[in-house]
Amino acid sequence: MTFNLLFLGDIIGKTGRGLLREHLGSLIREYDVDFVVANGENAAAGFGITKKVYEEFLNFGIDVITGGNHIWDKKDFVKDAVLCDKILRPLNVSSLQPGKGALTVEKDGVKVTVVNMLGRVFMPPCDCPFVAFDRLFHDNSSDLIIVDFHAEATSEKNAFGLYVDGRASAVLGTHTHVQTNDERFLPKGTFYITDVGMCGSIDSVIGMNAEKAIYKLISGMPERNEVEEKGRKVISGVVLKFDIEKKAAVAYNKIYKIYGE
Repeated sequence: MTFNLLFLGDIIGKTGRGLLREHLGSLIREYDVDFVVANGENAAAGFGITKKVYEEFLNFGIDVITGGNHIWDKKDFVKDAVLCDKILRPLNVSSLQPGKGALTVEKDGVKVTVVNMLGRVFMPPCDCPFVAFDRLFHDNSSDLIIVDFHAEATSEKNAFGLYVDGRASAVLGTHTHVQTNDERFLPKGTFYITDVGMCGSIDSVIGMNAEKAIYKLISGMPERNEVEEKGRKVISGVVLKFDIEKKAAVAYNKIYKIYGE
């Protein structure tokens, strides 16, 4: 039995949401997708998520939404998080934070555990992601374990991938919004990519207005980032084909589709 899972990179504001509203259905049909995971921590005006956006994503056909260091940027979502049972905050943060860091969903007879993990290098304080995974894996009996490793440092992402090789079904990096070219099967069978990229404007600075971002870098002055809505758009991610008996990916298609050329 095979099972196709689509993982989408960070959805950037209104631009990213519009892309998925228009094109996710055709992607699901094109790649015969059974399960969709997407990172949504930048989905509301580029910073955080809201209950309304969460519900919109479920209507698009997304099964699980992962987060990261911006998950609480919209203050109202702190109280709404417990009502949004298919969105994750990082597993390795304080247990005082609402919500959960891992979720197991059964679909078409396949049990999928999706894990959201936060890196520690150049990121907000959090617990060790390596130890957090060990604890989760100890009692997990799912067919697939999919890890969104939300981190800044490529070295930390690489190290984590190798650490969980043969235990996680896939380690999919997010946060930097730039798709990397190092997708591969690790020695013990885990699929790995340092960053899957983003869903947003490609004519931008990681999804944000280039003029404002460049001014901030040159001047050193504070400047509010704004989601870029003009120019060409891109949907980035990866489709993984899993052999459920082996609990491992056997094939993949990296997604980098540009719209509006």
